[in-house]
Amino acid sequence: MLRGTLSLRLIGLAALGGVALVLNWVLIFAAFSRASISIATAVYNTQPFMLVALGALFFSERLTATKLVWLGVAFTGVLLIAQARPDAGYGGTDYAAGVLMALGAAFLYALAAIITKKLSGAPPHLIALIQLCVGILVFAPFAKLSELPTDAGAWTALVAMGVVYTGLVYVLLYGAIQKLPTHLTAALSFIFPIVAISVDFVIFGHRLHPMQFVGAAAILIAAAGMNLGWSLPRSKAPVPQ
Repeated sequence: MLRGTLSLRLIGLAALGGVALVLNWVLIFAAFSRASISIATAVYNTQPFMLVALGALFFSERLTATKLVWLGVAFTGVLLIAQARPDAGYGGTDYAAGVLMALGAAFLYALAAIITKKLSGAPPHLIALIQLCVGILVFAPFAKLSELPTDAGAWTALVAMGVVYTGLVYVLLYGAIQKLPTHLTAALSFIFPIVAISVDFVIFGHRLHPMQFVGAAAILIAAAGMNLGWSLPRSKAPVPQ
């Protein structure tokens, strides 16, 4: 069964998705240290809009005027976050670079999700395995085996991220992406930044500035409105006498 499942097309697309996913994590982790977890995650949540746009491009899914309005609201939110004055620890060019990295990571994640949807019918664990192998090959030249962590806590965190977050979660995620329509997959993703912003505040004490909070709220509301089908108010046509 596995032999019939494997094909050059599947391996090629899965590998391409793996490259996008690996670069996505490189950018988002780099953004965390430059723009804080809250800011980077809020900007990263523009990926549902990119996912819907790619869905319209590759799957001819309808992109309505209402969705374009929600896209404009989210883009405004990104501008508010990027232009608001950050804390001293996140100022200068590093802060702007962090915002741009989060945007790049969002696009790459959306691209990886679209590629996964193209592989509908392929076993999710097989896609995850291929992408894991791609990740190993991509990062092998940068591995510093002489500087491995010596602390047990660091190894525990790395194993948890690899086995639970990267392994189990992505098997479940890919299975869901293949079964759900693109807009519903995108809708569920806006839960992530709410959790991340809360954790960033509770664990690290990072607070959003008022304009950044407004920008993050705009992104979340726009993502929810677009993907949950919220309609915008329309003026009623006059009733003919």
